[in-house]
Amino acid sequence: MEFELHPHPTPVSADERAQILKDPGFGSYFTDYMATIEWKADVSAQREAAAAGNFLDMKGTWSSARIEPFGPITLSPAAGVLHYAQEVFEGIKAYRHQDGSIWTFRPFENARRLNRSARRLALPQLDEEAFVKAIQLLVEQDQGWVPDGDGQSLYIRPFMIGTEAFLGVRPARAVSFHVIASPAGNYFGGELKPVSIMVSRQYARSGPGGTGEAKCGGNYAASLAPQLEADAQGYNQVLFLDPTHDNAVEELGGMNVMFVTDDNRLITPQLTGTILEGVTRKSILQLAEDQGMTVEERRITLDEWDRGVADGTITEVFACGTAAVITPIGTLHDGDRVIDSSHSDFAVTNRLRQTLLDLQTGASDDPHGWLYRLA
Repeated sequence: MEFELHPHPTPVSADERAQILKDPGFGSYFTDYMATIEWKADVSAQREAAAAGNFLDMKGTWSSARIEPFGPITLSPAAGVLHYAQEVFEGIKAYRHQDGSIWTFRPFENARRLNRSARRLALPQLDEEAFVKAIQLLVEQDQGWVPDGDGQSLYIRPFMIGTEAFLGVRPARAVSFHVIASPAGNYFGGELKPVSIMVSRQYARSGPGGTGEAKCGGNYAASLAPQLEADAQGYNQVLFLDPTHDNAVEELGGMNVMFVTDDNRLITPQLTGTILEGVTRKSILQLAEDQGMTVEERRITLDEWDRGVADGTITEVFACGTAAVITPIGTLHDGDRVIDSSHSDFAVTNRLRQTLLDLQTGASDDPHGWLYRLA
């Protein structure tokens, strides 16, 4: 796929950009450019595919690929994304290495997950090479926006939305794919320290047969009300449970959960269709195995978490995701019950975190070939 470049008439000045990069925060500033690709359905081909049983095969054509100035997207008030939430997205980071080159981490995993999410939301598949090329060409134009401070990166947000103006309940026949980017510091801000988590008993982010394993905005919207409740009570994040399986641990509002045991095991909730398969999650499991840990993907209940911390068999708990990387969990609050791991030195958590960061930033070797050069 060939991309056209539409030059920016008024990019941010080097001085203003330098001021922003001193303290970018997370998701507050955006680079000069964005990537865009448009899709139109082939209705007759889709009907033929559906008749053959391939009803989620969204037949159509991607075109008008371009790198253009970051700015508003023009949508009809009747666009499908606004009424039926036909939208999926990804999160990926670019890192500036010591020699000035810019790399990202496992981008084809993100491309594959975007397509899995798109299929669940009845959106078209995007060629993996086109996904990665859009990111690469965007970063080439916005190289000056990639920070080099400790813990900093360029956070990249690819997303796909239904744009057709139509109020009937069916998949959109016009779709657009975009990539935007934002310089980022530490997700939780300041020095890394254990966070406090609140259990949500009233709300769920997903359910069996729902969209939990898709990375779509609706799942995050479902987490916002309980997150506001947690914020009001002084907690950093919310933990969701599966009440149909003895309150099995699922995930936080935007992160997976992992447990370190006293016999060198790393346990994380298994993927049951209601939990997002995180790229960071997948990478940590491999790094843990590389370091001689036994990895278990299985259901773990809240009561097992409580007992494990109390008797010392669970020594550390942490959350992980693209934005937050790895963050230790100090306390979990479930009404009057508090599960307290804040006394831990989080040695394994910090070791895995440093291993992952060293790999991503080029400070160590890349034995699995996970890095991909962007510029």
